[in-house]
Amino acid sequence: MSALPGSIPARGRARPIEVALLASVFVVAACGLLYELAAGAIASYVLGDSVLQFSTIIGSYLFAMGVGSWLSRHFERQLPAHFLRIELLVALAGGLLPALLFLANAFAPASFRVVLYGLVLVVGVLVGLEIPLVMRILRRDVQLRELVSQVLTFDYLGALAVSLAFPLLLVPQLGMVRTGLVFGLMNAAVAVWALWLFRHELRRWGAHAAACAFVLAVLAVGWALADRVTTLAEDRLYADRVVLAQTTPYQRIVVTHAPGEGRPGHRLFLNGNLQFAERDEYRYHEALVHPVMAAHGAPKKVAVLGGGDGMAVREILKYPSVEQVTLVELDPAMTELFTRHPQLAALNGHALTSPRLRVVNTDAFRWLDETSDTFDVIVVDFPDPTNFSIGKLYTLSFYALLEKRLTASGYAVIQTTSPLVARRSFWTVVQTIEAAGLTATPYHAHVPSFGEWGYVIASRRPWRLPRALPEELRYLTPHTLALLFDFPADMARVPAEVNRLSNQVLVHTYEAEWGRVHE
Repeated sequence: MSALPGSIPARGRARPIEVALLASVFVVAACGLLYELAAGAIASYVLGDSVLQFSTIIGSYLFAMGVGSWLSRHFERQLPAHFLRIELLVALAGGLLPALLFLANAFAPASFRVVLYGLVLVVGVLVGLEIPLVMRILRRDVQLRELVSQVLTFDYLGALAVSLAFPLLLVPQLGMVRTGLVFGLMNAAVAVWALWLFRHELRRWGAHAAACAFVLAVLAVGWALADRVTTLAEDRLYADRVVLAQTTPYQRIVVTHAPGEGRPGHRLFLNGNLQFAERDEYRYHEALVHPVMAAHGAPKKVAVLGGGDGMAVREILKYPSVEQVTLVELDPAMTELFTRHPQLAALNGHALTSPRLRVVNTDAFRWLDETSDTFDVIVVDFPDPTNFSIGKLYTLSFYALLEKRLTASGYAVIQTTSPLVARRSFWTVVQTIEAAGLTATPYHAHVPSFGEWGYVIASRRPWRLPRALPEELRYLTPHTLALLFDFPADMARVPAEVNRLSNQVLVHTYEAEWGRVHE
């Protein structure tokens, strides 16, 4: 008996087509997970709290896939044609998802969540339709037991490949927008393959071919305009001209520049959050470094945790007694950027090329746990606790490790958000440091780009006001330093919980307090 035109032939001759169909399962699974990861990552960039964003994105996406799988039962005839059309829709919606989300955040920030979850649900439903249709097409010739095991195997392999490639290769090399477009093109390629494979079954073959050509053209144009889309979105998001933008496995780095008298100059943003402005960063970093360095007297070994921009290292190197500075920065792109970029390296006085400096690119929590070194001064300059991965660096467990790495007469200092805007968050850090058995000495400084900003000194011995400071400072003097330790009534201490790894209350408190500011 001869096979029907376009149908899968008898078992002995089915291998090439069967393998091709299973390969499409691999691609479909890889693309589906990629869109899910992209939505979660962009939501984390824009909305913060990566655990919450990924949890809600994954939950919504899986729910939508379930809806898609349920809807697949209503597709009874012309399954290859339905599969082809769904692939083209996934290619468009998924491939353009990162670009659409960036544009939505730039031009309609109030509607960002609506666009985000709308796209997640649409793509999820479409992806949920794909695998059931492939299985029903394969069922023509493959026994059910083999069919399920083979399809699930290729499905999981595709998910594994993307989960590894997304943070390590795709986003760092291509950026988020082009990564989405690449996988959109892969979905479109599956549609083109289906167009050829089932050419004898498809009705209106010319219309399907035209649809494939249209989707490929749209994605190709998107690829050509990817840099312009990213620039347009970020120029709209940031007040000043974007001069550098880079996505790393850890964060989105953006540097803007506004030259001229009274303008902020260069500004650094990590995941959309301001880290410093050239105009007044000296206030922040002098207040961070010199109260502990000068109080120690003659520090020899100093560690900086975070602070990959090198500004804190610049201030530390003003002390001749310092023999070695260890800078622990998670993201090697940060230390590379502020070492090699001429304008940015000039801001830190080329401190990152100092022979007294040792750079370690690793997680600070892990480094504290594994190192046996002790230090006279430890400067902790992490971003604010906007999510749980950063929040762990403000916990009791972290400060217990910090205490072990201080010499008997050593001091640590921790940047600790605004005691005016995020008052309870600030005092939560103080409470947590004290729970670790350290003496906490809080203070604050006015940094125009941030407003009132807080710091906490942690030590085994009481901190005492130093008698002298380096002469070349632009902000601090012995007189003004003393004033930083006076808290007015609206920043005075309030009751706060200890921030533990098991509860991460600081992340929730911080989000609530700063969220009121942005409403």
